[in-house]
Amino acid sequence: MNAQAHASTPAIRTLAQVIPSVATSDGAGVKLRRSIGNQRGLYLDPFLMLDEFGTENPGDYIAGFPPHPHRGFETVTYMLDGRMQHRDHLGNVGDLGPGSVQWMTAGRGVIHSEMPLQESGRMRGFQLWLNLPSKEKMKPADYRDIPSDAIPVLALPGGGQVKAIAGSAVVGDVSVNGPINAPTAPVSTDPLYLDIELPPQGRFEHPVAAGHTVFAYVYEGSVAVGPDGAGKTLPTQAAGVLAAGDRVVVNAGANGARLILLAARPLREPIVQYGPFVMNTREEIEQALSDYQSGKLTQAA
Repeated sequence: MNAQAHASTPAIRTLAQVIPSVATSDGAGVKLRRSIGNQRGLYLDPFLMLDEFGTENPGDYIAGFPPHPHRGFETVTYMLDGRMQHRDHLGNVGDLGPGSVQWMTAGRGVIHSEMPLQESGRMRGFQLWLNLPSKEKMKPADYRDIPSDAIPVLALPGGGQVKAIAGSAVVGDVSVNGPINAPTAPVSTDPLYLDIELPPQGRFEHPVAAGHTVFAYVYEGSVAVGPDGAGKTLPTQAAGVLAAGDRVVVNAGANGARLILLAARPLREPIVQYGPFVMNTREEIEQALSDYQSGKLTQAA
């Protein structure tokens, strides 16, 4: 009986690894910080890359991301401040303002651009690359434009709030589903994507699937990750990889914290990446390059 009770006790995930972000640039010279994916092979299955961009200097972002291809994965762009416009070969046009999200499934191929809709002021946000299973890498491209008012927000009892971008946010007896959610907008990796804001010394606890990959990224302040009073510090602008368990507990430091929490089902498949193409074999990468050069990347199978 005691053994059964012990087995059902929620296991709080501890901080297993810290991946500091490094300064880099992408597109036509947009300055950003990259944590997951900042080195070749530094993946966190099924997460391929996480970029944070944030600057007041228009020279750091004004050139944007001119048209470029993708195949084999999904990109998730979450804007905190500023405005960007997405355009792709399918005719989709989306204006991303503060708090909005673009969830793009590249599938067999998409050519798109992401360009600033401002000439001054703060530009800030994240782009996440999320892998697709082999059986879905060649499916048709898809695009979901999610305005900020479509993202539910729950107040936390000790102050602060949590936004549910993907999956469900649970606070006490209240649960809300994000716009990317298994019942209504399924994604095969069953992702959880929460944006959390905590006051000084604020606390956040949330369930996560025991077998899923989980990490947190702090973009303001700092948090202690793990059991109350025994958590390890995750500093700002670093990704924290969490050990096994079925709950996450974070406690903010003296200045509060803002962080994103991500979880997803690992694919456990080979990953071969060449720039904007992510497949399972070298042969598939060579085919992607050939298709792009011949204009077949975006053609229906």
